[in-house]
Amino acid sequence: MSEQGASTPHASTPHIQQTAGPEAEPAVARTVPRTGLLVTLILGGLTATPPLAMDMYLPSLPEVTNSLHAPAATVQLTLTACLLGMALGQLVAGPMSDRWGRRRPLLIGMVAYVVSTVLCAFAPTVELLVAFRLAQGLAGAAGIVIARAVVRDLYDGVAMARFFSTLMLIGGVAPIVAPLIGGQILRVTDWRGVFVVLTVVGTVLTAAVWAKLPETLPSGERHGGGVGEALHSMRRLLADLPFTGFMLAGGFAFAALFAYISASPYVIQEIYGASPQTFSLLFGLNSVGLVAVGQINGKLLVGRVRLDRALGAGLLVVIAAATALLLMSTGAFGKVGLAPVAAALFVLMSAMGVTLPNAQALALMRTKHAAGSASALLGTSSFLIGAVASPLVGIAGEHTAVPMAVVQLAAALVALGCFVGMCRPHSGSHDSGRTSVEGAGS
Repeated sequence: MSEQGASTPHASTPHIQQTAGPEAEPAVARTVPRTGLLVTLILGGLTATPPLAMDMYLPSLPEVTNSLHAPAATVQLTLTACLLGMALGQLVAGPMSDRWGRRRPLLIGMVAYVVSTVLCAFAPTVELLVAFRLAQGLAGAAGIVIARAVVRDLYDGVAMARFFSTLMLIGGVAPIVAPLIGGQILRVTDWRGVFVVLTVVGTVLTAAVWAKLPETLPSGERHGGGVGEALHSMRRLLADLPFTGFMLAGGFAFAALFAYISASPYVIQEIYGASPQTFSLLFGLNSVGLVAVGQINGKLLVGRVRLDRALGAGLLVVIAAATALLLMSTGAFGKVGLAPVAAALFVLMSAMGVTLPNAQALALMRTKHAAGSASALLGTSSFLIGAVASPLVGIAGEHTAVPMAVVQLAAALVALGCFVGMCRPHSGSHDSGRTSVEGAGS
């Protein structure tokens, strides 16, 4: 691969004190250790934790409903609880990693993730399953937030955006294979077997972190304060208007994506009559589109096109695709089949390959300290906004795609509004992403 692609993590990439702009190469301040392929795969595995925990479990929802004799609405809470746990857990794990380094909080979180996943496999009631899924999300959040913080420790500017695109390639495989794996597991065992497989994956990843992931935050750069200092760092970050704008733009873009994840099984199967196999195929194809565009972003766009301009273009494509879905679902084009709806969903999902990594990179470029706290705010906002969007897609029942399209369009419009209004990409000074948040961690 080219030096702008997956080989980037192998290079000795300079870490900077200040970026000159989203499009500029950073100035050198110090050199970080080389990041090998195995470490890159470990970070990708940590990033893949959410889609594995969520998507592998999706095919088993009807069986859980029957097995635990619970209403479908209550079983849906097992998804919401996991998502909520992943959102709130990042607020704890991120600042902890700024204080004690990356390895210790990450290992504690991964061990807790494995234990809670085992408990999910043996949950006797749906109420306990909801509680254990909440714990699973809280623990798994450490992997999500600390993986981003490690990337911020090692990279900055253009190199960081490229690395996020590389992680998207690895993490993007998870939503492609997770539902397929979940469906195959159900052919040989029940829904509890899904959590057994997740336990094995979590155990292997924990062992890999223990053996191969080095500490990336030197002791001299850690923060000795407690909760008060963490809250102070977050307040300083949120006071930086461009950081908050990039955070909200990425969060609402994620809401549009999660609306698709929540509603697509019903839209594609119940409304358009597709088989589970067809749904799995389309789900995987859309994930391939996201991964492919993410790689185009990392290899071709980053370094040649300003990151904020690429982000804005991605949001406009999402808006166009969501508008098309809304028009089709309301009958503006007459009765349409599955093919045009699937095409619009493919375009929307593919655009996320430009939108999400660039939003994260631009936000993290705003801070040279407290990367854990910054990563926590990014992750928590995305998951919380996604958790709010998830139930809205079913507000009108399972036999119309209008709520999904409305949520996606509204979320994308809000994302664009936050980006344009708070990040000022139209400003001639180009100060969005120009300097880091001074003293965010002090």
